[in-house]
Amino acid sequence: MKWLTNLFKGKKEETITDPMKKFLIAGLGNPGAEYVNTRHNIGFKILDRLVQQEGLSWETAKLGQVAEYKLKGRTLILLKPNTYMNLSGKAVKYWMDKENIAKENLLVVTDDLNIPFGTIRIKAKGSDGGHNGLKNIQQILNTADYPRFRFGITDAFKKGQQVNYVLGEWSEEEKTAMGERLDKSADAIREFALSGIANTMSTFNGK
Repeated sequence: MKWLTNLFKGKKEETITDPMKKFLIAGLGNPGAEYVNTRHNIGFKILDRLVQQEGLSWETAKLGQVAEYKLKGRTLILLKPNTYMNLSGKAVKYWMDKENIAKENLLVVTDDLNIPFGTIRIKAKGSDGGHNGLKNIQQILNTADYPRFRFGITDAFKKGQQVNYVLGEWSEEEKTAMGERLDKSADAIREFALSGIANTMSTFNGK
């Protein structure tokens, strides 16, 4: 009967470590106190809200801050790279390899100038849209076929002021609306892990 016990034990361990139930959620931003409340750091801000909601804590690890979130049999590795935005791919690739995470289970959370403030747009793949963080991830992974979560920051800046705008802080009106938008974004991340990209897009895009 020992072989039977070992068989079931093996199946249990296989279920726990099933790579299709492990996800990497990478929120993009820049490390450092001067960037904390900037538009470009919304990826960090969304993951901070999720960590706060779940009573988790960040740990300093290789190439970033990391937190592990267990959700109904899934394991979400939450990552805030410390490589600065333009080198985000280095941290994303390292943690995908370390945790054996498939590219379809990667979700990159970032800002987007091309959609209204707070609007969520989730896609299974796509271009970098001129975003340096996404551009570097695409170069390092050698593919654009990975899920991404874009949070709208609008394009309310004058010509030649894009850098100052994305590295600027939120308006008072945006700060007032931010709490509800962060909660909605955290819910979208949970939905991605539990229900998959198609259902998440259907439920949250444009909301």
